[in-house]
Amino acid sequence: MQFDYARAFSRNIGWVTEAEQAKLRNARVAIAGMGGVGGKYVETLARLGVGKLVIADFDEFDLHNMNRQAGSFMSTMGQSKLEVMSRIARDINPEMEIRAFPHGVNAENVDEFLEGVDIYADALDVFALDIRRMVFAKCKEKHIPALTAAPLGMGTAFLYFDPAGMSFEDYFKLEGHEKDEQLARFIVGLSPAMLNRSYLVDPTSVNFGERRGPSTPMACALCGGVMGSAVLKLMLGRGKLRAAPWSMQFDAYRQKLTFNWRPWGNANPLQQLLLLFVRPLLRGQVSRSK
Repeated sequence: MQFDYARAFSRNIGWVTEAEQAKLRNARVAIAGMGGVGGKYVETLARLGVGKLVIADFDEFDLHNMNRQAGSFMSTMGQSKLEVMSRIARDINPEMEIRAFPHGVNAENVDEFLEGVDIYADALDVFALDIRRMVFAKCKEKHIPALTAAPLGMGTAFLYFDPAGMSFEDYFKLEGHEKDEQLARFIVGLSPAMLNRSYLVDPTSVNFGERRGPSTPMACALCGGVMGSAVLKLMLGRGKLRAAPWSMQFDAYRQKLTFNWRPWGNANPLQQLLLLFVRPLLRGQVSRSK
């Protein structure tokens, strides 16, 4: 069967107009990270009809990716995540324009990575804070909206950094702190409501010293949906998104949605209290639930 863009994405029409679909066809979104979240971004945006992607990842699929990552199948074990997700995107839309960065994003290529980009969708590993800080700072400098949707428990937490508003650094306040403290601040800033913490049945599964933690396919799928909707709103000018210091968290397990406003970001007294809870997790000072 011959590919036809208009027919392939005709079921989007109604929720978007034909003129709006044409805008999505010409949109360019950058995604760093092709794991549990990034892979869902790629699939969601490809099916939305976004016509141009810039993607970066240096990793390969392994068995521990199977529970959540869009490109993880027995047939793709050991293959490049970047190449697999590029194939999936082009299998959805053979006309897709893709710029690929097989060595990930770094200081040498970040300007090229963000060249001509309309929106940046963050899907970097939670521990990749140095690279994440650099990319968000570059987005601010280049006036590119930067979004992140984090998979937490069976839900997602969403943050939007408007180029004209509060910066990533002003919100998270990572500068001058050791790595463990930076990670604690990042987690607390992502999820001020911490909706997922009440149903973690085995706290020992969280070990940031070993760079591991539990995950669910539901959380990653929700991240893809939230990110796709945010990209649509920004690209089509469909009303405002609440930018940082606002954050949003939805937890499907608890059936709860929260919007949190934290002026001064992690300098907010409520955030400082939450840090007291999170720091012991990073040091592995948790015990198995009874």
